[in-house]
Amino acid sequence: MAATTPATLTARALLLDMDGTLVNSDAVVERCWRRWADRQGLDADAVLKVVHGRQGYATMAVLLPERPMEENHADNRLMLAEETADLDGVVPVPGAPAFMAAIAELPHALVTSADEALAQARMGAAGLRMPELRVTAEQVGASKPDPEGFLKGAAELGFAPADCLVFEDSEAGIAAGRAAGMRVVGVGPRAAAFGPDVHVEDLTRIRIEPAADGSIALTILP
Repeated sequence: MAATTPATLTARALLLDMDGTLVNSDAVVERCWRRWADRQGLDADAVLKVVHGRQGYATMAVLLPERPMEENHADNRLMLAEETADLDGVVPVPGAPAFMAAIAELPHALVTSADEALAQARMGAAGLRMPELRVTAEQVGASKPDPEGFLKGAAELGFAPADCLVFEDSEAGIAAGRAAGMRVVGVGPRAAAFGPDVHVEDLTRIRIEPAADGSIALTILP
């Protein structure tokens, strides 16, 4: 369970996951991964419990530990193309448009397990502004729950990990944020079970304001 929620958090920079945090792409993810599970003879419901937050090849490695990694990477390329072409049902998480508008002039970056093409497609389908700075799948050597992506985002923004606040929805993403030495705001129904520092049902429960000292003040609304 999440720790007791303080009324206000402060940070110097914000690091944002995409799927499940800013964009609700669950319908596409479920369609594509159910088809993949059927092709592999796996139980689709079991597969869907582990897909969120990771890059596709890393999910496949968990589910098919004996399969050569090159096969996982080949399958992942096909999966990315399939997901990029399927935008039916991709919508913003409640509050995401206002949230993105509020942080437009504040230090922030997108840190996603999607590649650049998929990130552009889903943010566009959801009608959300794409952050200028983003760390996508092509830019890291390890998938979440490895902290590489968040550490790279912090470094590129020029802030220490302790000064960054991560927004995540998945077990893998929350673990990555914690491993990076960052505080984590869990967003959405999945996140509450994975021990974020703060949990909100969606982004309508957050108010963002620049503080007088140049930091970012985040208020959790009841």
